[in-house]
Amino acid sequence: MSQQRINKTFARLGRRTALIPYIAAGDPNPAATVPLMHGLVRAGADIIELGVPFSDPMADGPVIQQATARAIAQGVGLRDVLDMVAVFRKLDQSTPVVLMGYANSIEAMGQQQFAAQAGKSGVDGILIVDCPPEEYDDFAGDLRAQGISPIFLLSPTSTEARIQAVAKRAEGYLYYVSLKGTTGSSTIDISQVRERVASIKKHVSIPVGVGFGIRDAASAVQVAEAADAVVIGSRLIETMTQAIAQQPTANPSDVAVTAAEDWLREIRQALDQSRK
Repeated sequence: MSQQRINKTFARLGRRTALIPYIAAGDPNPAATVPLMHGLVRAGADIIELGVPFSDPMADGPVIQQATARAIAQGVGLRDVLDMVAVFRKLDQSTPVVLMGYANSIEAMGQQQFAAQAGKSGVDGILIVDCPPEEYDDFAGDLRAQGISPIFLLSPTSTEARIQAVAKRAEGYLYYVSLKGTTGSSTIDISQVRERVASIKKHVSIPVGVGFGIRDAASAVQVAEAADAVVIGSRLIETMTQAIAQQPTANPSDVAVTAAEDWLREIRQALDQSRK
């Protein structure tokens, strides 16, 4: 079922660009995560990337680092994230959920145990930032047995040989990092993105999503001209964090859900309008 959810989502969208928001599980608090996931779906999310809190991230910018730090301070770990996905699945059996995190968390649990529990919880894909494709060769079997797609990153510095190596192993979709740097960076070269995505598509038959540096509807629409999916995280988290700060007496979970839903709906509407 899990691999089918991702494939069915892209098939259903046709020419429409997939919208993939990223949130850090456990931020602003553990109770908010599942309502946030449902709110993002209501706002037009096609796939949800759920960040697994980790103490020593290497690709996350300040906004996501702070979000995961808040989650860790409240005791949220990988097992809690899997439990959140399981709760989400009680009401939503169709929206794909991709976990994004670091190898240490999975190694601490054990690859086989993680794959089994992730499959049971309803995880559709896994993107391990610091795990190269070659390290998946044994792990991939455990994932596929549970219907979980290994999803990989490509960057502006990825060589043709590297793209080809990733293409042989990737499933679900590929994630192209639009710039050199961490998440949340504000400068994105749209012409370079178009060129690189076109080059990647020569080697792959699965959809290509683009993330890092997409901060508003305008940049999302520009990226969507070349990509099959737009991935957006830091600006979404900033929006929730700012809304909570502005309403200190309100329930932070409720504030986060409303702010995230309203903001993401604007992105969805802009993407759909650009396709008309």
